[in-house]
Amino acid sequence: MFILETERLLLRRLVPDDLDALYALYRDPEIRRYFPEGTLTFEETKEELEWFLNGHPRHPELGLWATIYKPTNQFIGRCGLLPWTIEGRDEVEVAYLIDKTFWRQGLGLEAAQACAAYGFNTLGLTRLICMIYPENVASINVARHLGMMLEKEMEDEFGPYLIYSRNKPPE
Repeated sequence: MFILETERLLLRRLVPDDLDALYALYRDPEIRRYFPEGTLTFEETKEELEWFLNGHPRHPELGLWATIYKPTNQFIGRCGLLPWTIEGRDEVEVAYLIDKTFWRQGLGLEAAQACAAYGFNTLGLTRLICMIYPENVASINVARHLGMMLEKEMEDEFGPYLIYSRNKPPE
């Protein structure tokens, strides 16, 4: 089932058959450079996929979705909307990961814009965030293109990160 379609991408729910393609991305240290847990094993990837197949217990409309490149019908990543609780506040993050062979083509931005529009216009969310390592210039640029502004610098057990945010534009 497709959730979103853009000019070059189809976003659909993840399915068990996505496991090998997802693992190929998750085991690559360059692709996973800005993820606090780093690369994942096959078993860890399978556990994450199973979690997303079942959906978030309180927010089944949110999650990560397979990102398919329409010209080749190829699985090139996963993106979506993730629920978090930060400092006691419920937040929804625009999240994306694209295969490095597709970097620098604007596909991460295209996916993120579609997710943000879906969150605001279809799901009725009033605020979205991006959590980004300070060194991740590409993701900072995506957040800025989404109209997000740096809200605060934070730190957790993995180190410092930035919160970019945007409220839903007035109608």
